[in-house]
Amino acid sequence: MWMDDFRGIYYIVLKDMKTYYLKPPAISWGIVFPVAWILAFYLRNPRSFEDLVPGLIAMTILFSTTAAEAVVINFELRLGSLERLLLSPISLSAVLLGKVLGGAIFGLIMSTIITIGSVVVLGLYPNLFYLILIIIPSLLAFSSLGALLCVLVREVFEAQTLLNLPRFLMIFLCGVIRPVSSMPAALEYIAYGMPLTYTINGLWQSFSASPGTMILIDAMALMGFFILFIFPATKLLYRKFE
Repeated sequence: MWMDDFRGIYYIVLKDMKTYYLKPPAISWGIVFPVAWILAFYLRNPRSFEDLVPGLIAMTILFSTTAAEAVVINFELRLGSLERLLLSPISLSAVLLGKVLGGAIFGLIMSTIITIGSVVVLGLYPNLFYLILIIIPSLLAFSSLGALLCVLVREVFEAQTLLNLPRFLMIFLCGVIRPVSSMPAALEYIAYGMPLTYTINGLWQSFSASPGTMILIDAMALMGFFILFIFPATKLLYRKFE
C-alpha cells in the first residue's frame, strides 16, 4: 500500500510539472512578478540591493509554489481527473501530497534560479546549509497553503482571488520591504502569525556573516505551518468526495 502511494505521488508530481508548472504563465508569475515588484520598490527608494535579496527570494518561493495550485486542484476537480486517480490503488491523502510536492518542487526550481542569480551578480556568500534549512520548509508551507485555500472553494477564479488576499497581506506585513520590528506592535503580532515572516527571518540569517540559532526556530515554525495547512486541506478534500 505504501509503495503504491509513493509511486502514485511520483507520477502525480511528474504529470503536474509537465502539464501545469513548466508553462510560460506559471514561470512568469513565479519569477517575473516578484522581480518586478522588488525593482519597483528599489527604483522608488534606491539603496543597497543586497538588502532586498531575502525578500526577493521569499516572494519567489511564495508566488511560485502557489502559481498553479488554484488551477491544478480545482480544474481537475471539475474535470473529474482526481476521481479517475482514485481508481488506482492510491489514497486521497497521497494524491493531495503529490499536488503539494509538485508545487514545492516548482518553487524550488524558481527560487534556486533567483538565489543563484543574486549570489553570482551581487557576490554574496550565504550559508548554504542554512539556506536549504529555511527554503525547504518554506516551500512545503506555502504549497500546502495554496492547496488548503483551493479546496475551500469550487471554481478556479475563486481560488485565485482567495490566494491573492494572504499573498499581498504577507508582502506588506512580513518584512519583504519594511522590517517587521519597525511596524506598530499590533501589526507585529499579525506578522508573526504568517509564514512569510519566518521565511524572511531565516533568509536574512542565511545571508548574515554570523547567522544565529534562531533560524532553527524559523524552520520549525514553517514546518508547523505546513502541518497546520496540510491536515485540514486533506479533510476538506475528503469531504468533496463524500
